[in-house]
Amino acid sequence: MKMSILKLQGPMFASLVMLSSCTSLPSSGPATKAIDSQALVTVSTQDKKVGIDYALVDLSKAITSYFPAPSESSLTGSFGARGPSAAPDIPLGIGDVISVSVFESQAGGLFIPSDAGSRAGNFITVPQQTIDRSGTISVPYAGRIKAAGRSKEAVEKAVEDSLANRAIEPQVVITVVSAKSSQVAVLGQVTTPAKIEVGSNGERVLDIISSAGGITSPSAETTVTLSRGGRTAKISYDRLSDVPSENIFVRPGDTVFVDRTRRTFVAFGASGTNGRYDFEESGLSLAEGLGKAGGLLDGRADPGQVFLYRMVDRKILEKAGINTRAFKSEKVPTIFRANMRDPGTFFATQNFAMQDKDLIYVSNADSVELTKFLDILNSVTSTASGVSGDVADTRQNIRDVR
Repeated sequence: MKMSILKLQGPMFASLVMLSSCTSLPSSGPATKAIDSQALVTVSTQDKKVGIDYALVDLSKAITSYFPAPSESSLTGSFGARGPSAAPDIPLGIGDVISVSVFESQAGGLFIPSDAGSRAGNFITVPQQTIDRSGTISVPYAGRIKAAGRSKEAVEKAVEDSLANRAIEPQVVITVVSAKSSQVAVLGQVTTPAKIEVGSNGERVLDIISSAGGITSPSAETTVTLSRGGRTAKISYDRLSDVPSENIFVRPGDTVFVDRTRRTFVAFGASGTNGRYDFEESGLSLAEGLGKAGGLLDGRADPGQVFLYRMVDRKILEKAGINTRAFKSEKVPTIFRANMRDPGTFFATQNFAMQDKDLIYVSNADSVELTKFLDILNSVTSTASGVSGDVADTRQNIRDVR
């Protein structure tokens, strides 16, 4: 705002000079001049400019189309889906603890003695054993049987075939006591981080999170990352809960990491309230962001000067037809300006998605700055007239004493 120089004369000019040189005015700390003058070393730039170049972009229908709400990755798209009932096949693995029971059709065979009538049944149970590092188990008279990487049914059949020439119509039942090879790790913002075994019926991502006690952060700020075989995919917890197809089956060796991603923006200037605000929703538009910050102050704000500060990928700006050759980095400091005096801009702000760490600044109207100056001027002139009155009263009192 440009203002003409006012010619101050008489008591008003004298009061301004007195106030400008006075060091006893109220203050919450040292004056700027004192800080500058007493510094041992001062680092500054020409005209005290920050030196950060930026692009200024007016918000319009054409611009909003290049800044849609950020898309989320998909668990289904990254890892595929096998249908609602297609749980993954979970074979036995190294480290699993199993129990082997062998049944014979009648007494007098390899395992069942002739006095089997005194027994509880026509079977024996081999002591529990762990599938060793070579991936095998040991069954009496059957030798070492390959178990790791095979289904329980396949191992049962292999043991039966090995005993067929020695036992009487052998039947084998394998019971999995502990399936350490089919565990999934659940970490992060859950009640009880742990390794959870995946049952033969299969477990989905939400099942695993539930088994860990559920999430401990607000669902709107929670993301779930699934890591499998060197690949990862991240999805918001709300989308995982709302879209059944994203709740895919986990597999042994998967890692599920639950994280709280606090997305915030900051509002300054002539907005209703200044401060940092949480998104609290998966998506937030500029219009909603202004609403969360209390809107524009009717007595202060300039509706034509609403700014949003953001670091923008230069490739996006180039697609929007903005010349970025003057910028060297891949991220370009960008200020988006919204003219809220234009009724159509309200629709544009509804379609312009906010991003994490955005900064909104609402400028003061020029009339507000003029009012501030006039208030100061008024207080100075009032002080000047007060000083003159005090001097006159003092002179009269002196005369009265004489």
